[in-house]
Amino acid sequence: MKQLSIRYPWKGLERGQGFFVPCLDTEAIKREGLNKALSLRLFDARAEPCVRAGLIGVWFYRRLQ
Repeated sequence: MKQLSIRYPWKGLERGQGFFVPCLDTEAIKREGLNKALSLRLFDARAEPCVRAGLIGVWFYRRLQ
């Protein structure tokens, strides 16, 4: 099975903004996305599995405070 490369747009995100990554394995994507945020020293990054526009995935966002 081919592994897809996901580009997480953490660098362009300001506090209070977020992005959605559609996927089937939400736990693996959540872990990978938060590890990427930590590597960029974004300690206010959060992730929640959700359904958006009929797609299951993970909503990544930065807290306001």
